[in-house]
Amino acid sequence: MDLEILKIASDTRNHKVLKDSSHFAKFKNPLCGDEMNISLMVKGEKITDFAYECKSCIYCQASASILSKKSINKSIKKMREIIIIANNFFENASEKFPKEWKILEKLFNKKNISRKECLLLPFKTLAKALKS
Repeated sequence: MDLEILKIASDTRNHKVLKDSSHFAKFKNPLCGDEMNISLMVKGEKITDFAYECKSCIYCQASASILSKKSINKSIKKMREIIIIANNFFENASEKFPKEWKILEKLFNKKNISRKECLLLPFKTLAKALKS
């Protein structure tokens, strides 16, 4: 286990419940049983608050922690672009995250391909929430 992943996952400032959220989604990984709830406060076309709850492995928790911190004050359009990059990352060797999202490369790398679905669960849940 990579200590950097443990450190990222231990930042739980957005592991909370948002009362009166404008967007919400639940998603379960059918392969391992990890569960993710994401609630958002969206004003206009911008995410102003992001909360998550999970029953999941450390990889999923780390992914959710980064996603929650980086999503606040971002446009929905920008977040949809990041979701696409994340979803394509393991299939497309040339896929790269934008500079401000480089921290995701600590998780999204070829040595963690067996954890692909765990890493993607927060992104899939966010995509579902943005459709609501």
